[in-house]
Amino acid sequence: MIRFKFGFPQVAVQSLMLYASATLEATLLPPPVPKQEWRDVMDQLSADSVKVYRGIVREEPDFVPYFRAVTPEMELGKLPLGSRPAKRKPNGGVESLRAIPWIFAWTQIRLMLPTWLGCGEALENAVKHGKRDTLEEMMTDWPFFKARLEMLEMVFMKTDAQLAKYYEEQLVPQNLRYLGERLRLMLSSAVEVLLDLKEGDELMSSHPQNKEAIGLRNPYTDPLNFLQAELLQRALMITIAGIAAGMRNTG
Repeated sequence: MIRFKFGFPQVAVQSLMLYASATLEATLLPPPVPKQEWRDVMDQLSADSVKVYRGIVREEPDFVPYFRAVTPEMELGKLPLGSRPAKRKPNGGVESLRAIPWIFAWTQIRLMLPTWLGCGEALENAVKHGKRDTLEEMMTDWPFFKARLEMLEMVFMKTDAQLAKYYEEQLVPQNLRYLGERLRLMLSSAVEVLLDLKEGDELMSSHPQNKEAIGLRNPYTDPLNFLQAELLQRALMITIAGIAAGMRNTG
């Protein structure tokens, strides 16, 4: 990602200006101290989302076979992603993966699973337990919480359930595909919950420039996804680099 932020002089200057202004703003105008009620809600959101996340990643017996079939996880070990190997243990499961290849693998198939799994259920549970007004207050008055939801919106904008399904149809055995359908339904539900909470009809409506930028990159990235799914057995590393450039995310 360094070359996207500092690869051209004009972009590098803009990036440094953004970092400097954000640092000055945080120093001179520190955010308000969160209320205890907000902290309590965040703790519950965390607990609820972790329960759902672990229920899929650690407790679903078919998850690891599905993950290895549908993503280019094995091929990522051949890429120079930092100074350390992709796995802590060469023969380990998901828990042995380092953070970058774990997120990178899901980014490649446009499902972005680790960044949103469990959030929809957590927010929905909070609303069901009468915390909607508190959540709306947190979105308005707590920059930390607002930023987290905006990042979640950005992630949802980059997902493409139909492309993920295409990977599944090309690469995943029939007996494992039920899990992909379940994950895509969870994604759709999470998007609906977030839009309902924000009382909006479209993702990133408050950040039209960023939304347009993602929308412009996606059509150029989509063909690489189709090509990668078709030819993944040949390990075409150039498609991995191209999709990373289009998504502007590695991990």
